[in-house]
Amino acid sequence: MSDSRFREKLSPLRTSYLRHATYYRRWLEQAGTEWATLSTGVERTPHFAALNNVRAALEWSFGESGDVGIGIGLAAAAAPVFLAMSLLTECLRWSERAIRALDERSRGGVQETHLQAAMGVSLMFTRGGQDAARVALNRSLAIAEAGGGPLEEVRVLGPLSMFYLRTGNFKAALNYARRCSALARAMDDEIAIELARSVLGTSLHLSGDLGSARVELEAALTRGPRAQPRTTAIYLGVEGKYLAGAILARTLWLQGHPTQAVERARQTVKDAAAMDHSLTLSIALIWAISVFLWTGDLESAEEHVDWVISRATSHSLTPYLAVGHGFRGELAVRRGDTQRGVETLQSSLRALHAAPYELLTTPLDISLAQGLTALGQFEEGISLIDHTIRRVEASGDDVYMPELLRTKASMLLSNPQHNGDDAEGYLVQSLELSRAHGSRAWELRTARDLAALWGGQGRTGDARALLLSAFQQFTEGSDTADLKAAERLLSTLS
Repeated sequence: MSDSRFREKLSPLRTSYLRHATYYRRWLEQAGTEWATLSTGVERTPHFAALNNVRAALEWSFGESGDVGIGIGLAAAAAPVFLAMSLLTECLRWSERAIRALDERSRGGVQETHLQAAMGVSLMFTRGGQDAARVALNRSLAIAEAGGGPLEEVRVLGPLSMFYLRTGNFKAALNYARRCSALARAMDDEIAIELARSVLGTSLHLSGDLGSARVELEAALTRGPRAQPRTTAIYLGVEGKYLAGAILARTLWLQGHPTQAVERARQTVKDAAAMDHSLTLSIALIWAISVFLWTGDLESAEEHVDWVISRATSHSLTPYLAVGHGFRGELAVRRGDTQRGVETLQSSLRALHAAPYELLTTPLDISLAQGLTALGQFEEGISLIDHTIRRVEASGDDVYMPELLRTKASMLLSNPQHNGDDAEGYLVQSLELSRAHGSRAWELRTARDLAALWGGQGRTGDARALLLSAFQQFTEGSDTADLKAAERLLSTLS
């Protein structure tokens, strides 16, 4: 067959493919605004079948006889839907392909803004804090700032704040969160405000400003019925209300409401599971696990650790997989299998630092230091806790500082070669900082340790008064580990 006859035969087929790709691009552009209102997998089911057609259209568009222009628009429209379905590797593949295909005329526009943001978010959740994610998100923000408008800026500022949280620059994350909040408040967009409050509440929580964090997080959860959506929180990879619920659970525990914290953690996990969105569920699980560990419910913690590891494995959420293994190590240390727990924690932390994913390395460092102390490796444990304290001072996840100081004091008191003279000073610092943060949970732990120290020195009256004052701040959670331990010590100090 001659080339001319072949082209004549191919032309109607190409026209058919072109119409198919154009149709599904329009479908995505219309359906994409609806995803923010579809809160469960059941509601999304009618849309799933059409995605096979989207995939076919993308393959054709970027193929040898396709239309790259249509493909770029199709990829930009498909990206938020892929993110909403936790199809992160697929989102990354097509966003990268479309960005490479941009020419000078099409660079710097709204399509590139969306593609760069989607690529950055996909990289962030699947591969950690690689520089490529930062470059993509900053490029998206630069385009938005140059002419995209506040709506586009809010869409990128939320993910940028999360990126810096995950890479351990908590001070930068708080700055981006404040910018996101200021822009969102000036807009008449309910979803943008929810996203901004959730991100800001998370940063405030990790900075130790628990009171302000709770205000933002509760506001994010009390938004009224959805207005017509013009923004979608899925460029963050998760709806704001699920992140807010997860962080609020931790905030409640720290403020001295353990029963409410557990209820909030369980409800958030339940709601996230109903949503059938693996990234959202993984985020809810990760933060719920910390609440269960803090309350001493190791069985619930183990159940949720297994769950998050399963989800992270099946959806290529590499950082969450490493965190899950880290929690397994902590559980092993708590249950007396110390050597295995320490080895698991060390392996997990190596993977997290390499990612980098520093969002939860501080509490895992605390667990590792406690494990090293239990093994009699005092110098290594003290060196680790000192390094972690310096890192927190530099990076800004100050919410853990009272517990770091308490842990150091405990390690000094456990070391038979140390006279423990410095321990009381660290406990006093921890107590003062706990009170400044409004963290009754850390205050109770520190008051218990300081009371035990004073009791051993014969200062029984002072010890009992200190511990009783911290203990009486709690009106719930009498069955949780810390309150039981405090009650037992109080009985010996009578």
